[in-house]
Amino acid sequence: MNVLSCSINTLKGLYDISGVEVGQHFYWQIGGFQVHAQVLITSWVVIAILLGSATLVVRNPQTIPTDGQNFFEYVLEFIRDVSKTQIGEEYGSWVPFIGTMFLFIFVSNWSGALLPWKIIQLPHGELAAPTNDINTTVALALLTSVAYFYAGLTKKGLVISLPSIVPIPVMFLGLFTSGIQALIFATLAAAYIGESMEGHH
Repeated sequence: MNVLSCSINTLKGLYDISGVEVGQHFYWQIGGFQVHAQVLITSWVVIAILLGSATLVVRNPQTIPTDGQNFFEYVLEFIRDVSKTQIGEEYGSWVPFIGTMFLFIFVSNWSGALLPWKIIQLPHGELAAPTNDINTTVALALLTSVAYFYAGLTKKGLVISLPSIVPIPVMFLGLFTSGIQALIFATLAAAYIGESMEGHH
């Protein structure tokens, strides 16, 4: 009974930590849910960039490819090579998933450096690259976990082996430690900056 109450208290503590926020955020109320609008807005912009550029370049393919068509064919070949190297001969059906993840993360990261997000004013908070937010990282990790288990179940069936189970706690531990690492790094950076700005005693 003591172990059960300890486990419940631990889960309550983790739930309390999940409510910690740094800075101001802009939310939309949709039904009974509170949605983080900053991430959705910037994610939609990234998706629009990807879909718009692909549509413009590939809508009328040429026998002698244009520069844009060459670029997209190169990107597709790169994603196919990565998929084939990591997955093996059955890589074909996974190219869209791997490609989507790669392109979304790549364009999101570049949008943080190249797009002037701060020009757009929000009632609370400010816009930034979607990958700047832990919610995006968690969503991508969950999608990868679902893909991992789907691939394993379709290939091996319900055979449960140690390599199939080990990633679950390791992934949760990774998410937890990455949050702690970010907090420690930010705290130390702030402490060092504050120390350098103090007057001599």
